[in-house]
Amino acid sequence: MAIYHYDMPSKKRPSPYDAPHLYDLLFETLDFDLAYWLKAARRAKGPVLELGCGTGRILLRLREAGLDADGLDSSRRMIALLREKALLHDIQVRAVVADMRDFKMPRRYALVFCAFNGFAHCRTTEDQIRALACCRKHLKPKGALVLHMSYPGHKYWSEPDSDPAFETESGNPATGRRVQLWDLRTKDPVAQTQRSRIEIRELDETGNPVEIHTFATTQRWVYRYELELLFRTAGFSRWTIFGGFDGRPLRGPEDQMVAWAWPR
Repeated sequence: MAIYHYDMPSKKRPSPYDAPHLYDLLFETLDFDLAYWLKAARRAKGPVLELGCGTGRILLRLREAGLDADGLDSSRRMIALLREKALLHDIQVRAVVADMRDFKMPRRYALVFCAFNGFAHCRTTEDQIRALACCRKHLKPKGALVLHMSYPGHKYWSEPDSDPAFETESGNPATGRRVQLWDLRTKDPVAQTQRSRIEIRELDETGNPVEIHTFATTQRWVYRYELELLFRTAGFSRWTIFGGFDGRPLRGPEDQMVAWAWPR
């Protein structure tokens, strides 16, 4: 069995975004939110920008649908793979390497969105405000910003930080191996942070791991009224926060937070 980076201290472990092909094996076909972003992009009636576009799970599908959409991501390797996939499928796309806290695109957008907990990578209040303010500057006067984030409740914070938790599984068509994602979380409810030691395990036909790739990430969760203050501080004038992609009110800790904000 090969083990990669397993015994390295967390500060030296790479990010999972440094391994875009492994990431894609697990997440490329994830589609629970695609219909929502396609609908939002069509209704925007103007250009769209995705923050944290990664390898193009959403962005390439927007472009396939004929929508005018750009993307940015801080991971050069993720963007490189996105461009490879776009070239393979003959899709024209503008995707750039940039930090969501400080980016400059050549135009303004009718919709800017950040999906699948991407905003949680802004780990300080300053980072969050900088990112939101930068988004506001890139919006058309009647444009909208949309953030999707999980909403961790009491159950999440009270779960013990112990053994790795199984997250998802897929197959590697090149090797025939099953590929699993396991997450060992260390949570700090006061700082609202989750530090993860991520293991991507490749299994043989008997279910035993033959390769384990380990990574590290840190995310900071945001709650409703905190987010409203962040919107206000970043210069947004109004906002609406839903409890899911179906537009229901945000009421329970198991809801998904989908927040819309407008500069005017």
